Amino acid sequence: MSVNFGAHHFRTEREADWARLEELLDKLEAKSPRRLSDTDLIDLPRLYRATLSSLSIARATSLDASLVGYLEALSTRAYFALYSAREPWGRQIKAFFTTHWPRSVRAIAWELLLSTTLLLLSAFAAYHLVRTDPAWYSAMISPELASGRDMNATPATLRESLYGKPGEAPLEIFATSLFTHNSQVAILAFALGFLFAIPTIILAVQNGAMGGAMFAAFVPHSLGWGLFAWLMIHGTTEIAAIAIASAAGIHIGRAVAFPGDRSRMTAAAEAGRRGAIVMIGVILMLLIAGLLEGFARQLVIDDSARLAIGGGMLALWITYFSFGGRRG
Repeated sequence: MSVNFGAHHFRTEREADWARLEELLDKLEAKSPRRLSDTDLIDLPRLYRATLSSLSIARATSLDASLVGYLEALSTRAYFALYSAREPWGRQIKAFFTTHWPRSVRAIAWELLLSTTLLLLSAFAAYHLVRTDPAWYSAMISPELASGRDMNATPATLRESLYGKPGEAPLEIFATSLFTHNSQVAILAFALGFLFAIPTIILAVQNGAMGGAMFAAFVPHSLGWGLFAWLMIHGTTEIAAIAIASAAGIHIGRAVAFPGDRSRMTAAAEAGRRGAIVMIGVILMLLIAGLLEGFARQLVIDDSARLAIGGGMLALWITYFSFGGRRG
């Protein structure tokens, strides 16, 4: 008798909250979240927590199974209503580009500064190393990647690689292969960040060194400026993407190495969520870079035009990541 009385009292005391939560969930599932009033939006998480508390008590005191089942179902509905993405796809995509991506990149600004510095310093060091001893060139750039643009190439060969007509392979195939290769490098730099960012740093240095070594082959033939323009048309997007991907990997590595008051798993998970947002945008940047490299770089052979396109893209990315998502 006392058990039944306790169950009745328990239900009577909390049933109004359950009914109110169920009403809000019905309204939320049938209509847009924008149709909920401010009071409804405030009540929803409060009622969810109250229902979880009721479920915990019902389980602990062995109340009837039907009540426990009802509370479990109600709690599950409320969880998905609160934590699952219910916004339309279009609105989610808009929010990603206008807010989430630029904010996430700014959140790893120090790591981005480090990865960019590594790329530039390694390029500078590789350039001087190859100019001092040309044998280093083959150690930094494979014959397949060099494609005849090495230290033994003639000025005519090097000039042809910068200003010659596209090869026999269709440009769209070339663009696809470049996008695939660069995406693999960027994803690898990010994915290996959990190893205290050591492999990520090595990849950043390797990519910078390849650029520096290439300049060492062109500069002695007075083609350094031409190579710069040739790279600029797509490089401001591609190198920025690789720098950002490396920064995301370093961000995870720093969280694992120095978790602070959090556990390493918690710190890595938080950094990984931010890095995942960054990487979605990086893949888009690499797609753009692949198109620029596969089409624009091959079709635009004037240095001034190449520099204008590359400089415009650089200004676009700097402006976007500096000011995007600062409102709201």
